[in-house]
Amino acid sequence: MNRTTTPATPWSRLRLRQSPHLRDLVAETTFTAANLIQPIFIVGGITGAETIPGLGDNARLGGHAALEVIARDLETGVRHFLLFCVPAEKGPGALRFDYAKRAVGLIKEQFGNTLNLWVDICLCSATNHGHCAMLDARGRIDLGNTLDALAAMSLAVVGAGADGVSPSDMMDGRTAHIRAALDAAGHTNTPIMSYSTKFASQFYGPFRGAADSAPQFGDRRHYQIDVRSRRDAIASSVRCANEGADLLMVKPGMTSIDLIAPITEATGLSVGAYQVSGEYASLLALHGQGLITDFDAALLETWHVFRRAGAAYIITYGARRAWAIGL
Repeated sequence: MNRTTTPATPWSRLRLRQSPHLRDLVAETTFTAANLIQPIFIVGGITGAETIPGLGDNARLGGHAALEVIARDLETGVRHFLLFCVPAEKGPGALRFDYAKRAVGLIKEQFGNTLNLWVDICLCSATNHGHCAMLDARGRIDLGNTLDALAAMSLAVVGAGADGVSPSDMMDGRTAHIRAALDAAGHTNTPIMSYSTKFASQFYGPFRGAADSAPQFGDRRHYQIDVRSRRDAIASSVRCANEGADLLMVKPGMTSIDLIAPITEATGLSVGAYQVSGEYASLLALHGQGLITDFDAALLETWHVFRRAGAAYIITYGARRAWAIGL
């Protein structure tokens, strides 16, 4: 199956100018809560909230509990949310993405344009095996079917009202495939925030529990980037830029900090940093042991480091604390 890529176009700049939320997200001369994105987990089949070990006041949420949390977050100044949709059951039914459509529709019906809702696009929470791809009978990645499934999920959530999509799977060609699908469906203004440089890392543990996405066999080193590979890491982001991504991202943030400026220079796009679950949990753990006396000051320090390194925006589990810090 031949897959073609599309070069970056002026559409990318236009997409990022279309709302105050997007313009503030990538503003280059300020640092406020507008530059922060708060992850949120909506989990099918639960009501209320379930604790996520290590992540403090972040939780796995039923739909109506999520609305309550988002309402409080909006009061603290959060405007961007990255939604992770976790189905109640895995397998072929989950790959219809009805659960994701319901979650997005619930949020946008309640809050409309008072927030900007990004949706993580990946298959790991929906598949029985926990990998970020469709597999063939021999357990190998079926790239064609994987790209089609990622595009289907993107179309499902954008059709339900999502403001942008954020593919995290690290499959070759996925940005171009999603961009082509969105454009063909008339969603030419929908931006793509790509996990463009994502390493195979030890710092994802709390997240995998939250998203119920741990692989059931093997690991993800054959599709995520080796932490030792600088050139591959930069080339991955350049590839996503050339395929039509509007925003790029490094993950984990702190251990990828040396790459933000080179990627920005190589692509001309805004590059963000994801302060991943293990990084955020480590700050909480140090604070819990009395080894950090002022958690908010330590958190703000990390954000300033990201911004100093050139990050246009930061995805962090502590975005809702910006009001307490004074941003």
